[in-house]
Amino acid sequence: MAYVLGTAGHIDHGKTTLVRALTGVDCDRLAEEKKRGITIELGFAQLEMPGGGSIGVVDVPGHEKFVKHMVSGAAGIDFVMLVVAADEGVMPQTREHLEICQLLDVRSGLVALSKIDAVEEDLRELAAEEVREYLADTFLAEAEVVGVSAKTGEGLEDLRAAIARASETASERPRSDLPRLPVDRVFSMRGFGTVITGTLTAGKIRTGQDAAIYPRGRQVKVRGLQRHGESAECVEMGNRCAVNLSGVETEEVRRGDVVAAPGSLFPSYSWDFRLRLLSSSPRSLRHRREVHFHHGSREVLARIHLLDRDELKPGEECLAQVRLPHPLPAVRGERVVLRSFSPLRTIGGGEVLNPLPRKPRRFSDELRHLERLESGDPAEMVTASLELAGEAGRTFAELMVATDLPRKELEKVLQSLGGKQAALLFDRDSRAYVAGSAAEALSSDMLEFMAGFHRNNPMKAGIGRGELASSWGKGKHPRLVHFLVERLLKREELALEGDLLKLPGHRVSLAADQDKLRSGIMAAYRRGDTAPPNQKDVLEELDITRTEAAPMFKLLVEQGELVKVKEDMFFAAEAMEKLRDMVRGWFRDHDDLGPGEMRELTGLSRKYAIPLLEHFDKERLTVRVGDKRLLREKAG
Repeated sequence: MAYVLGTAGHIDHGKTTLVRALTGVDCDRLAEEKKRGITIELGFAQLEMPGGGSIGVVDVPGHEKFVKHMVSGAAGIDFVMLVVAADEGVMPQTREHLEICQLLDVRSGLVALSKIDAVEEDLRELAAEEVREYLADTFLAEAEVVGVSAKTGEGLEDLRAAIARASETASERPRSDLPRLPVDRVFSMRGFGTVITGTLTAGKIRTGQDAAIYPRGRQVKVRGLQRHGESAECVEMGNRCAVNLSGVETEEVRRGDVVAAPGSLFPSYSWDFRLRLLSSSPRSLRHRREVHFHHGSREVLARIHLLDRDELKPGEECLAQVRLPHPLPAVRGERVVLRSFSPLRTIGGGEVLNPLPRKPRRFSDELRHLERLESGDPAEMVTASLELAGEAGRTFAELMVATDLPRKELEKVLQSLGGKQAALLFDRDSRAYVAGSAAEALSSDMLEFMAGFHRNNPMKAGIGRGELASSWGKGKHPRLVHFLVERLLKREELALEGDLLKLPGHRVSLAADQDKLRSGIMAAYRRGDTAPPNQKDVLEELDITRTEAAPMFKLLVEQGELVKVKEDMFFAAEAMEKLRDMVRGWFRDHDDLGPGEMRELTGLSRKYAIPLLEHFDKERLTVRVGDKRLLREKAG
């Protein structure tokens, strides 16, 4: 794995001068930087190591006005070289830069005590002692402090060797199968087009592969790659690289964008994260306070919602959610930094826990699931992520982002959880999962709905799948509704009667007056036999309105006692079977059947004959050819 060294320290303490002395590269490339004598933008160089190999170097601005650029550069470093001038000692941006490195989870580095040529020997020792004292409670407490002068060259080789030793203690980045390249520079090169640079924070990128620029998801292709100024076919995480992109104009890409695989990231308006307010923060952070929010190489104005309190005091930490001005992508475990408006300074930061949250209920039990995401246990993270997603569930691709687990490990965890019914695959096409607890809650809710449906519709045998999906299942994933129904049928907690779903013990129950109505309707149609009465005459005979009788007619059709041929035209089931037998008998001696023959065969008027022929077509007893009908089984 390649490592990236970042500089840090107060303005004019010699960071850029040291990088130039070590690498031969002047990181102040802008005319304004040379004119003003200060670093404004990020600079990049390659440092050759004594034992072979090289390290990428990110040189950051030291001026307080350009701390946002420093955060952008520090987001991709593995270890830091804190530069402190021997003639000035620890200064405001020394402190702020170190705090930023701590918030970004940088865990190792060294100290370059610069400008030693400007002080006497005894003052060098005092300056070094002051630095060690200041760093005693930080991650640089045991770091080497190397005196150096870029002007005379004294200590340069010692510094180079110390950098090599510090690189050996740098923490390895956790493996990720989600390649991500935050963009920190965009420019155009004649003959090449759009070129972006950045530090590949995860995965690998190859020449010729398809990619996407987030948050917009613009599809592009990697036309070419350079690592340390040399062409490369593949670049792995930890390396700084330049990427030549085809399919996009320079003005369509900006600092803060992320180059990743198509469909691998999911921009969101909010993220849940663990927030730590620095003990040096001048004041507490109140709920819904607006801040400068830094993530990767991007800075936005955002509002911070505290989830378990109304105020966060300096030195404390809590669960929080950031509300972003537009959807941005993140992956679990990435680090963020917060800076206040007035005074403009770094006040806190933390780790993204849930990059795909729902709107949280403050002070609710949901917060315990966020805490489980911090456990680091893969099964705990997956389960908690699914439980936070609720009935919406998560696809495999979303779980990759929500956990940042390697693909094979995530598949193994899901398989294990599936065996325990803790994670259920409800849509194989999109590989969508729902938490077992969410499935059980939804199943209980569906059964309660069914019980209520039976209470309110005692004359209905059950409910169709489509009606269940459009009523109880409204707003839910259709595949999830289907999955839950099949699961309950398999467990015999739901039953199927024909095409209707019902609770296993449900029977149609009729009150005495409804039973009388049922008998009256069936008696009228059975008397009519194959020449049924008009529905209007039946209703008048029974002294009931069409609206009042409609549920009973529907029930009789569902139960198969009446056959509905068209609106207001019904036949008793026994009469319809006689008519079918007549038609089958006709075709034993004839090849086709027309409306006239149908009237002759049944003795019915055209009013009944035509709808009956159309009904038999729908039943697939006959098939229409021109104005005639053929027996479908003969016609093939």
